[in-house]
Amino acid sequence: MSDANLNQLWARALLEELVRGGVRHAVVCPGSRSSPLALACARTEGLRTWSIIDERCAGFFALGLAKQSRAPVVLVATSGTAGAHFYPAVIEAAMSHVPLVVLTADRPLELHGWGAAQTVPQGRFFGEYARLFADVGIPEADDAALVHLRATVSRAVATACRAPKGAVQLNVPFREPLAPTPGVFDSKHLSSLAREGRPGAPVTRIIPPARLPDPRAMEEVRTKVASTERGVIVCGPRDENDGFAEAIASLAEATGYPVLAEAASQARYGGGPATVSLYDAMLRHEPFARAHRPELVLRFGGGLTPKGTQAWIDGSGAEVVLFSDDGSLFDPAHRASRVVEGSAVAACEALSQGLSRGLGPWARSFLWAEQWTRAALESAFSEDPSLTEMRVAHEVVSALPDGANLFVSSSMPIRDVDAFAPSTGRGLRVLANRGANGIDGIISSALGVAAASGRPTVLLTGDLAFLHDVGGLLTARRSGVPLTVVVVNNDGGGIFSFLPIAQAEAARSQYETLWGTPHGVDLSHAASLYQARFRRPDSPASLRSAVAEGLKGGLHLVEVQVAERARNVDLHRQLFARMATALGEGPWL
Repeated sequence: MSDANLNQLWARALLEELVRGGVRHAVVCPGSRSSPLALACARTEGLRTWSIIDERCAGFFALGLAKQSRAPVVLVATSGTAGAHFYPAVIEAAMSHVPLVVLTADRPLELHGWGAAQTVPQGRFFGEYARLFADVGIPEADDAALVHLRATVSRAVATACRAPKGAVQLNVPFREPLAPTPGVFDSKHLSSLAREGRPGAPVTRIIPPARLPDPRAMEEVRTKVASTERGVIVCGPRDENDGFAEAIASLAEATGYPVLAEAASQARYGGGPATVSLYDAMLRHEPFARAHRPELVLRFGGGLTPKGTQAWIDGSGAEVVLFSDDGSLFDPAHRASRVVEGSAVAACEALSQGLSRGLGPWARSFLWAEQWTRAALESAFSEDPSLTEMRVAHEVVSALPDGANLFVSSSMPIRDVDAFAPSTGRGLRVLANRGANGIDGIISSALGVAAASGRPTVLLTGDLAFLHDVGGLLTARRSGVPLTVVVVNNDGGGIFSFLPIAQAEAARSQYETLWGTPHGVDLSHAASLYQARFRRPDSPASLRSAVAEGLKGGLHLVEVQVAERARNVDLHRQLFARMATALGEGPWL
């Protein structure tokens, strides 16, 4: 293969190894120093290249691509501060275990420290949040240098994909010329391994260790399950698309345990008959929560969204067993007696062997309570047709067809979906950035999910998160990826109204300025700016209609104006109280 110059050969070799390691998407931001990398991305077979103007949007778009596809995605930035804008996405990737390969183009060593424009120290840009850092050095027309480059790239991709998954950074300095120069660069003196690598495979294939849970540990847990009827399976956020819902359903049937499944666990929507969705309200009923204290908790997935559920587990005195796909620990009160690493699906299959308890009175009591709680929720909604924040979450989920994606912003939207949008009988993929739990990059992340999946995708977000990443709409317009964005607009930071600071007398005069942060923005102007179709529904029926219309294709912005923030707190408390009261005084067993 001919290359215009040494930089082009170097960049081609780098991108070849990325693709051979499993990378299928490249997200490229414009810049000069990164020109060889950008051109190599566009020319490398098997790689789809996305051009995004803003680096922060690009970082979260890549995160969404990798979150959905579960494959590594490459990010490319030019030299200077450009790569620093990837930092929030790299943090989220590290904490939610999403594989990214970040390429930061750089100036050569002789330009550093002497005032050259757009030159900053880029080594270890992302600190402890990068699983690996390597400076690949200035391109050299040398066998050893090129083979070392290919091997380093192979290692970087393998590291990004090895548990715990995350981002890696390769710093790639280039000297001029950055553009392809006339003529053909002569690389005949190089070996075929240096020039072409190993076609069809990485130059160095790194095979990760087996992810099967320890058989002895599984036998110990299975013995405990066999002797314990009062157990629960609790599923926090989990991104993997690996048959988890089916595995959990089988485990519930084998153990006789109900499944308390978060919206983003991949076990609620499309889960089995033991799935419990409205446990947040149920556990607010003190007599029910006290009567249903478990003796054993089988814990899967990430940190739980409702604080009350975690407090109930911690205060139950139950033995807690954590099943960790990649060694992550979600046990803030240190109640777990053991952590079993390895594939969660494999753990479910191993635990189910030899158990056939079925869903008896213990599990059915949770399921009956779920029915009563759901009836109270539906009754409340039928009596009041207004679009509250809780109702928006419920209606958006109800409007989604089987197989659709829902991306949910942190802050109030994820809490409302989790508390008020029970399982629908349809299989939905629900994702959220719950690693660092931030509101940055939400539109871009959802767009990445839509781009990687090719399936109907809806984003449910708050107004501040929307404004924080409004530039993501530009990416949507330029890429042509369909997305429906539903914005719950309460003109500020609604979640802070639930916190003690909202009632603190000493902070009352500063509350609106520092926490409430009203913005007064008419979101229809954002739709016009980015050529999105805009709707502002004022009823549950019109909201469902707007979502259905959006799912037909294109970029849609649906703004739902809701009750003022203080009133929203009262509405939440009233609905929770009504749902909990529906459980009565028992007995439930």
